Amino acid sequence: MNLPLPDIYLLVASSFIGSVLTAALGVGGGAFLITMMAGVVPPLALIPLHGVVQMGSNASRALHSRKHLNISRFGYFMAGALVASLATFWLIGQIDVDLIPLMVAVFVLWLVWAPMPDFKLGTSPAGLLSGGILTTLASMLVGASGPLVSAWLGRTGHDKWQYTALFSTCMTAQHLLKIIVFGFAGFVFSEWLGLLALMLLAAYLGTRVGLKMLGKLPEAQFKTLFRWMLTLLSIRLIWQWYGL
Repeated sequence: MNLPLPDIYLLVASSFIGSVLTAALGVGGGAFLITMMAGVVPPLALIPLHGVVQMGSNASRALHSRKHLNISRFGYFMAGALVASLATFWLIGQIDVDLIPLMVAVFVLWLVWAPMPDFKLGTSPAGLLSGGILTTLASMLVGASGPLVSAWLGRTGHDKWQYTALFSTCMTAQHLLKIIVFGFAGFVFSEWLGLLALMLLAAYLGTRVGLKMLGKLPEAQFKTLFRWMLTLLSIRLIWQWYGL
């Protein structure tokens, strides 16, 4: 790792803020984090490093809600995720890594502005299997797949705890598979351990702070502001990618 100290401060602060946002408002803390990281971290390191931090953030929620997890639903999703992980070994070698920041920017803009349907496929084996494949492919290539997974599982018609357990466990598994795939592909995580430790600690503290702020922020206005902030960050990434 060879990042200047101001960039390290920025990444740690972004990890904290992303976790605060997710815990307090349920908005895309992962999308915020990856747009911030994409302007600082080398393209090849972006997806695996983001995966480690997000796995830590989701794993705590998965652990606390584990008693409510529907094992069979998770199993179908996991089967699809494993298929996608195998396909990623081939895809990684076909993609120019310098395109990753551009792909992230375009994907985040789509998440922010495209209507996100409630697929309600989280109860059918075929829906869970296909969701595991498609959302895991997205996670491997552009990182922030949380809104897609949420839409695919469907928020409506589920017990809150069952949904939280399934969503958090699926996201944790996706990020773990991402770490394994990029590790086998040759990414050296050990060079980034210091930064990862700081970002994981910041994410944990951000979650604690965000939970205390839960219900105390003007959610509608803040989400509108957050949408425009992500838009500007994505445009900035596109601007940087074209060297303007």
